[in-house]
Amino acid sequence: MTLVYSFLFSGFVCLIAQIIMDNSTLTPGHLTSLFTVLGSILACFGIYDLIIDKVGSGASLLIINFGSTLTNYAYLGFVKNGIIGLFSNILVGSSLIISSTIIIAAIITFFTNPKD
Repeated sequence: MTLVYSFLFSGFVCLIAQIIMDNSTLTPGHLTSLFTVLGSILACFGIYDLIIDKVGSGASLLIINFGSTLTNYAYLGFVKNGIIGLFSNILVGSSLIISSTIIIAAIITFFTNPKD
């Protein structure tokens, strides 16, 4: 059943993004920022962790999870080291995601040709 919830949640988030893009002048870059901030807000209130517990990996693959991860690790750094930890710990949880995305994008560029 978790697989169904995961699929439905991911599809719902994509549906919301598509509706916003069709009915406004926002670009995909705006939506990425919007969903990252939304994930951060949901993480502040502990709602996004409940969503991940309920729907599983479908919630952890979306851009909303990036905002949630940033917020959670910034909070953990603040608890551990105070205000300095807030800034020094913010990218700890997402550094693997960022690094792997850069490496995979670089590898893909070797095997593809850009359009003219």
